Amino acid sequence: MKHLLCFLGLFLIPGIGSFDLVIDEIPDEVENLIDLEIDGFPSSSKMRNGRYQRSTSDWGYVGDLVEDDDKIGLYSYKVQSTITSRLANTMIQAKMVNNAKRSQHIVFDVQVPKGAFIDNFTMDVNGITFTSRIREKSEARKMYSQAKAKGKAAGIVRSNALDMENFKTEVNVPPGTRIQFELHYHEMIRRKLSSYEHVISVKPGRLAKHMEVDVRIIEPQGLRYVHVPNSLGDHFNGITTISKGEKKIFNGYFIHFFAPENLDPLPKNILFVIDVSGSMWGLKMKQTIEAMKAILSELRAADQFSLIDFNHNVRCWRDNLVSATPSQVEDAKKYIQTIQPNGGTNINEALLRATFILNEAQNLGMLDPNSVSMIVLVSDGDPTVGELKLTTIQKNVKQSIKDEFSLFCLGIGFDVDYDFLQRIATDNRGMAQRIFGNQETSAQMKNFYNQVSTPLLKKIQFNYPQESVSDVTQSSFHNYFGGSEIVVAGKVDTENLQHLESIVTATAANAELVMETLRDVEELDGFMKKDKYADPDFTRKLWAYLTVNQMLAERNTAPTAALKRNITKSILQMSLDHHIVTPFTAMLIENEEKDEIMLADQPKDPRRGCCPGTLGLTPNAPNNNNKGIPAWANVTAVPVSFMPEQRSPPVSSLSINRVDNDPHFIIHLPKSQRNICFNINSEPGKILNLVSDPGTGVVVNGQLIGAKKMENKKLNTYFGKIGFYFKNKGLKVEITTETITLKDGSYSITLTWSDTGHIIRKQLLISVKKENNITITVGEEMSFMVVLHRVWKKHPVNVNFLGIYIPPENQFSPEAHGLIGQFTSEPEVYIHDQRPGQDPEKPQATMEVKGNKLTVTRGLQKDYRTERVLGTEVRCWFVHNSGKGFIDGHYTDYLVPTLYSFLKKP
Repeated sequence: MKHLLCFLGLFLIPGIGSFDLVIDEIPDEVENLIDLEIDGFPSSSKMRNGRYQRSTSDWGYVGDLVEDDDKIGLYSYKVQSTITSRLANTMIQAKMVNNAKRSQHIVFDVQVPKGAFIDNFTMDVNGITFTSRIREKSEARKMYSQAKAKGKAAGIVRSNALDMENFKTEVNVPPGTRIQFELHYHEMIRRKLSSYEHVISVKPGRLAKHMEVDVRIIEPQGLRYVHVPNSLGDHFNGITTISKGEKKIFNGYFIHFFAPENLDPLPKNILFVIDVSGSMWGLKMKQTIEAMKAILSELRAADQFSLIDFNHNVRCWRDNLVSATPSQVEDAKKYIQTIQPNGGTNINEALLRATFILNEAQNLGMLDPNSVSMIVLVSDGDPTVGELKLTTIQKNVKQSIKDEFSLFCLGIGFDVDYDFLQRIATDNRGMAQRIFGNQETSAQMKNFYNQVSTPLLKKIQFNYPQESVSDVTQSSFHNYFGGSEIVVAGKVDTENLQHLESIVTATAANAELVMETLRDVEELDGFMKKDKYADPDFTRKLWAYLTVNQMLAERNTAPTAALKRNITKSILQMSLDHHIVTPFTAMLIENEEKDEIMLADQPKDPRRGCCPGTLGLTPNAPNNNNKGIPAWANVTAVPVSFMPEQRSPPVSSLSINRVDNDPHFIIHLPKSQRNICFNINSEPGKILNLVSDPGTGVVVNGQLIGAKKMENKKLNTYFGKIGFYFKNKGLKVEITTETITLKDGSYSITLTWSDTGHIIRKQLLISVKKENNITITVGEEMSFMVVLHRVWKKHPVNVNFLGIYIPPENQFSPEAHGLIGQFTSEPEVYIHDQRPGQDPEKPQATMEVKGNKLTVTRGLQKDYRTERVLGTEVRCWFVHNSGKGFIDGHYTDYLVPTLYSFLKKP
């Protein structure tokens, strides 16, 4: 078993998953080889100076052991990885013995994902334990050199691979020596194309008596799908098992995961800049052409694009952006097919030409204000023609893009200066990816494009209350792409805070979004305590991971040497505080007496610079003080003119028109200061018109649902769906007991009652208060509130239903009608001859209205805006017979065919 590579792909479903991979069961007599375990995890861990230490002195008899010709036996090879809400902590352990009659070298060689942070390494040689500590790199090297001069040092090599990093130690041991190696590292698993992939390299180097890979996933939000591909070969079929459990931690830190879905894509303006120099000849060019043809086919009708190919010269397929019509796409494919690679590489001029095209299109007003603009550079080499100095090219591109667009870079093959591509992409709000030059080049290119092909949001800003939250990681983002995830972390004052609130603002397709989140601190603390495998410190580790990567990115793009030095000091301090190996620290591995030392160092790769695997940054945008948003929220995505004051019907006053319960109408008459009530007794499925106003183009209708069964020979009905149609804006809003949907032609966006957030489109504001109410505000002219009533799911009779509240000050036109709209023009009401009724608490009276004399009853109805469960009692005069005589005509005159129909005039 010379080399195994195991992949774990994660997709979200309810439950906690794990899988075990075991090769060759351990006989009873050799179970003491392995540390005592509980459900696959060692329980004999000890702590020394805050670092894990395990003893191997109790191995005992080993039984039959497979050995190579060098007589080195591998007792066991274990990988244990725990993923706690996207943070993966991985341990790789090997137990080996030298059964030869001579001293010889034993090698521990593992691969760690690039970008992961190594935080611990221990080694036990015949009961002598070596533990690790992190030191500043030059200090660690000095200590190692001093030990080496005394003949007491050995070396550990850390070297860069393409997407992994080798951690290798080689120890010379006498005959009969037993040795245990154990490496710990952690990494954040990022969401790509709506899934999470966890990759573990399993490289024992020789046959193992016992081998196991145990991965446990603890995810508060649940998992939808877990897939473990068999990358081990056919002879390992069936040994991978997946088990599921039936079933957030604070410690002064919070993690905010953001991955909205069900949004329409923003249109994009994209320029492909393709290297066609001589080094691209052959398979690389063939694969690039194949990938580009597929990518062009995936452009949407709303997109604009063009192509630039370059060697020592720069050529444009079109000098300007064109719409992605079928004919234009087909023409672009034909152009790509004719490319013949030759000549040098003029990266500087090619990128400046691309930025010129985008800048000119913007200056001429050719770009949709809500669109996303980007450049995708595909290259396999260093600049050889034109400007050759990389820092000058980086500066030129930065000045030309002016923080307006994003630059994504694909580095093809092994000769490309990937560090330069990564710096220039990070500097311009994009990212870079290395594409390996082989038969899979085309698939890798298409996979990368898929990650950036669906922009859903732009100008995303995360806001937290400054008095209780500090040290927040990057909180302003240029774009959000479908299938990805934004992660923000910070410190929070948990002692003085019961709830953590956040507000996220962003621009969606023709709409501005404001999303609120409220989380209970104790609720977050409670979840992890239920699972013994959860990492209780994952929030602190994830915050440190994001913060260090953010500072590495800032250092890469620092404009001055002084700023770069300051950032370096901060990274160093974070590395020491959190015991992680970064480009500015090294790991010393020492015995207890500290006279034998090993050094785990990462030599600088001149092709990559100091800081691989860093994250992109965008500067914070200016603040706006928008109405309806807390003062601490520095909203950037919503222009002031498009954020009207969030008005809701005045909750302190009961002077409002409302329909609630069965359905009970309460009409407030402002002039006479009276409340008049009536019920409508109709059938489930019927749609009642509440407001129909041709003058303002506003319609409000409600569809009835029935109770689960009849009571007292009567089936109660309620509003189960309410529709709003704002004809002049072309907007429809449909509210049910489950969802809230805004429709604008073919565009739609949906929230659920479990959300708290805002949608703004064409100056219409929808505000959702989680599991409570919705406010719809139309400029300063009118507003509506819909209240949600939930009942016990298994209630034998009652169902969930909606109530609607409409302020009489809404500015409807004189043409308004409907069961509520007709009272925009208040009728004259005269109530007299009050007398006792059949119920002493419900007196009767005579009401004269619209030429009719009606017998009305004094009673109480409920307003549920301020007290949603019990309601607030409202006194009113009740009109019998479905409001007959008070409303115009009969209630059946107000039935309409669809949820958005205007009421037909008689």
